[in-house]
Amino acid sequence: MTERDDGHLTVVRHPLVQHKLTLMRDRDTSTAVFRQLLREISLLLAYEVTRGLAMTTRRIETPMCPMEAPVLEGRKLALISILRAGNGLLDGMLELIPSARVGFMGLYRDEETLKPVEYYFKVPMDLADRLVIAVDPMLATGNSSAAAIDRLKAAGANDLRFLCLLAAPEGVARMKEAHPDVPIVTAALDERLDERGYIVPGLGDAGDRMFGTK
Repeated sequence: MTERDDGHLTVVRHPLVQHKLTLMRDRDTSTAVFRQLLREISLLLAYEVTRGLAMTTRRIETPMCPMEAPVLEGRKLALISILRAGNGLLDGMLELIPSARVGFMGLYRDEETLKPVEYYFKVPMDLADRLVIAVDPMLATGNSSAAAIDRLKAAGANDLRFLCLLAAPEGVARMKEAHPDVPIVTAALDERLDERGYIVPGLGDAGDRMFGTK
C-alpha cells in the first residue's frame, strides 16, 4: 500500500488513492469534480501522514463495562495550508481532524526565477507543542516548500511533516537537502520537471484547476 525510501519519502499506493489521482490528472475532469476528488484523496492521505501519533489511554464506560481506551496523547495537530492550492487538501483533512489548529502561509512562485515570494503568514502561536503538517498539492522545484518549512521552523515548529499530492524528484531532493528531518507523504513521485518548473506528467496547475481560474 505504501512505498518508503530511507524514511524521508512515503508514496501512498492505496488503490483508491491511485484511482482518484488518475481522475484528477485527466485534463477533461471538471473543476467541480477535481475539487471533490482533492477533498476525498486528502482524507486518504491524512491516514498516512498521521501514522505514528503518540497515544495514551483514558478510562471510559462502554455500555458493557469499564475499560482503558486509546486516545491521542498531548496537544492536537496544527495544519498549515500553503495558499492557495493547499486549501484543497486542508478541507479534507479537517473533516478527519476537526480539532486541529489551522494556519495559512501565502507563497507564490516567481515564474522567471522560480523562487518563492511570501505575501501572507498567520499560524497558531504554540507550534513548538504540536505536530505541524504543512500541506501543498505540488512539490515541484521544492523551493517554495523548503522556504515554507524554513518559516515554520522560525515560528517554533520542531515536529514537522509535509503532505502533497504529487512530487517531482527535483523537489524531493531539494527538500531532503534543506530539511532531512521533515518526512514527505505523497500520492505519486512523477518523472521530472519541464523547462517551466511544472511536474510531468503531473496534472497542470492545481490551484487553477481547483478554482477554475484558467
